[in-house]
Amino acid sequence: MTDSRRRRPGRGRKGLAAVSALVGGVLVLSACNGDDGGKASGGGKESRNQVDEAAAEKTSAARIEIAPKNGSGNASIHSAAKVTVSEGTLTSVVMKAAGGQAVAGQISADKKSWKPAAQLERATKYKISATAEDSEGRKAHENSSFTTVSRANSFIANFTPEDGSTVGVGMPVSINFDKGITNKKEVQSAIEVSSTSGQEVVGHWFGNNRLDFRPEEYWQGNSTVTLKLNLDRVEGADGVYGVQQKTVQFKIGRNQVSVVDAKTKTMKVTRDGKVVKTIPISAGSPENKTYNGKMVISEMFKETRMDGATVGFKDNDGKGEYDIKDVPHAMRLSSSGTFIHGNYWGSPSIFGNANTSHGCIGLEDAKGAGDKSKPGAWFFDNTITGDVVDVRNTGDKTIAPDNGLNGWNMDWAQWKAGSAV
Repeated sequence: MTDSRRRRPGRGRKGLAAVSALVGGVLVLSACNGDDGGKASGGGKESRNQVDEAAAEKTSAARIEIAPKNGSGNASIHSAAKVTVSEGTLTSVVMKAAGGQAVAGQISADKKSWKPAAQLERATKYKISATAEDSEGRKAHENSSFTTVSRANSFIANFTPEDGSTVGVGMPVSINFDKGITNKKEVQSAIEVSSTSGQEVVGHWFGNNRLDFRPEEYWQGNSTVTLKLNLDRVEGADGVYGVQQKTVQFKIGRNQVSVVDAKTKTMKVTRDGKVVKTIPISAGSPENKTYNGKMVISEMFKETRMDGATVGFKDNDGKGEYDIKDVPHAMRLSSSGTFIHGNYWGSPSIFGNANTSHGCIGLEDAKGAGDKSKPGAWFFDNTITGDVVDVRNTGDKTIAPDNGLNGWNMDWAQWKAGSAV
């Protein structure tokens, strides 16, 4: 009987301890002080105050969000990194590249967001640490890291003409991609080309790496063309993403089209529909005819070297049939080597009378490119890239549309058929 009575109070004390723990953890803490009269009572009161104060202290209401998500890969080098806060304001954002190099950035005027001040590097890991405060000054912290898209997993669009340039009416917008594009619809849809003339502009693909844009007829003179590349994060091929977000504008100059007639051996230069000059020329010989077709001047050199070996004209020793190191006033018409250029080595009597070249169009000129009175110098001085040279009656085939910037040799229906949108 005595043993039973002693066991029951023991069970009662365990039950009381369990209830105390359930009702409030502070009573459990008090029990740690033992059964020590006044000392125990005083220790329990102090512990309760500490716990109550900790429980009453709230965390910051500020909520920080960092993009892209922590651990992301293939992130954009333009628009991926951003820090925002709700229910508070940003006080500090530190972004560092691998190796500890800090990235410049700026917190917005309302202190609600932050972003880098410049384009990020490709294939680089970045870490972001952000701090914010709520209205009561309580701090919140957030950390994240991500890796930008690598060169192997990204593509670049190289374009012609240059931003801010003035070009002739025949200059297409020509875009060359550094990697083959298989998602052509997605990529073309992310590129906009428009003109103040209101002309309809359509893109045409030449293979997987080149996309040209032009209107049905030549650009209207004195108009402005805008190119928008919205390629950032566009998947051009499986796992390969664009990294560009860019707007380019260029102006169209006066309308100059020069018509070369290989039969009459003359070139009529027309400007805004009026003939301003007729120049005797010498086109390709019967053995080396010049291409027919509308050709756009893509490059201009006051003097340049022309080596026949580079375009397939070689003698038995493998050397070029010609190698002229100072050809004056050379203007490129094709990527395969067709030029309209000055000629100082030929007799003046051939111009207007005989076709003697290896396929280029020759104009009488002077060695050194310094005689402004010569036809070659006049034409060079009155030409800009994008001007059109329309070559006729050579007896040869029409130049391929992708041999240079010469898509004008394709009719509008054919051109539109090459669009992916």
